[in-house]
Amino acid sequence: MTRATEAAAFFGITTTIYLALLFQWLPITLPETVQNFTLPVLPWWALVTFGAYSLGNIGYHVLTFRDCPEAYDELQVQIAEAQRDLRSKGMNIK
Repeated sequence: MTRATEAAAFFGITTTIYLALLFQWLPITLPETVQNFTLPVLPWWALVTFGAYSLGNIGYHVLTFRDCPEAYDELQVQIAEAQRDLRSKGMNIK
């Protein structure tokens, strides 16, 4: 099973359980505060939590991003080659 299939199955099962609890399709009695106040805002809480985690993860990896001098040199060579090629075809490049 691929990772995408696992994620789709997880979200499908989670959504089904959430909707069953929200619309009281299951014979489970939840406390009134959970049923009326917690369950309706649970998707928003999950979305905000996921967004905060994603921003933190991206920020951490940008902060600890390693420089690659070899890749920089290779990119500069490719840029110079592209500029020479375009100049040979008559394009004016600064």
